[in-house]
Amino acid sequence: MPNNEEEVGFVEHWFGHISVAGIKVTNGSIKVGDTLHYKGHTTDFQEKVTTIQEEHKSVAEAKKGAEIGIKVAQHVREHDKVFKVS
Repeated sequence: MPNNEEEVGFVEHWFGHISVAGIKVTNGSIKVGDTLHYKGHTTDFQEKVTTIQEEHKSVAEAKKGAEIGIKVAQHVREHDKVFKVS
């Protein structure tokens, strides 16, 4: 991992029918436009955040403690770590 990455949370739920990762933010914040790196036992990809939902409402930023949904192109699994790439 040559680029700087900061762990910002983990996948709490996977909603496969709508391709949404339910993420618990444990550190820092996640904003629309950030690039996130999803890493787990069989997961390893990066993707730009295009939408964030919190309590079924679109938000521009989610801070530590938030439980959010982010649409992803690939399958993620519960307990995958989520890193913000800077």
